[in-house]
Amino acid sequence: MNDIVDMWHDERGAGDPVVLLHGGMTDSRCFTGNLDGLADTFKTYLPDRRGHGRTPDAPGPLTIELMAQDTIAFLERTVGGPARLVGYSAGGTVALRVAMRRTDLVERLVLISTAYDLDGLIFKPQAGGAMPTEIVDAYAEVSPDGRDHFPVVIDKIVHAVATEPSPDPDDLHAVTARTLVLAGDDDLVTLDHTVALYRTLPTAELAVLPNASHLLLLEHAETVRTMVLTFLTTDAVPTYMPIARAHHTTSKASGSLQI
Repeated sequence: MNDIVDMWHDERGAGDPVVLLHGGMTDSRCFTGNLDGLADTFKTYLPDRRGHGRTPDAPGPLTIELMAQDTIAFLERTVGGPARLVGYSAGGTVALRVAMRRTDLVERLVLISTAYDLDGLIFKPQAGGAMPTEIVDAYAEVSPDGRDHFPVVIDKIVHAVATEPSPDPDDLHAVTARTLVLAGDDDLVTLDHTVALYRTLPTAELAVLPNASHLLLLEHAETVRTMVLTFLTTDAVPTYMPIARAHHTTSKASGSLQI
């Protein structure tokens, strides 16, 4: 059995806890200039997952399941209880797994450019490809394992992508937290997959940003921050003409609408 990894993290702000989970092959610095602004309202926790950023790699595989278990331990030991969980890209996949495993620890859930099944990606990490210099340099800048260890991490990610089973869509019904599913209209995650994720989660809301790619945190930093902040600080209200939500919400319309 693999041991839980104690993740390096930064803490900012004050208030109710929000945990930000970064994307793959990067670290918590990916939230600089965008979602780190949530610290104006919340106490934000920015951990680096195992093998990423300032958290060293550990012997053994590097899977979504292991990173979810690390995050569960982080919520219990460091945060001290439930929190609002915001995940971007691979961090969203980890956040979703946490919400499936421990509904008691996730008050609200934000999934940005997230695939629950890696077949939802237009292309996946592959062995033997050259990584952009910017990504390697960023890893080497802070990793306690050093630049030469980066190919080891990449190989582990590629192996996990090829071998780790994805959850059955029915398993997603276990998620009880109100969820925002957010993606770009030209995302690495297909729109069909994003819509399927939205439709499968019991209490999900969907937002697709126009003229946005998988790097929407950089392209639309203020818009994404505002959308996430609004979702985390306000309650859902009934709509006037619910269709998908008709079975669990009351319409604001006082009369019936005939077409």
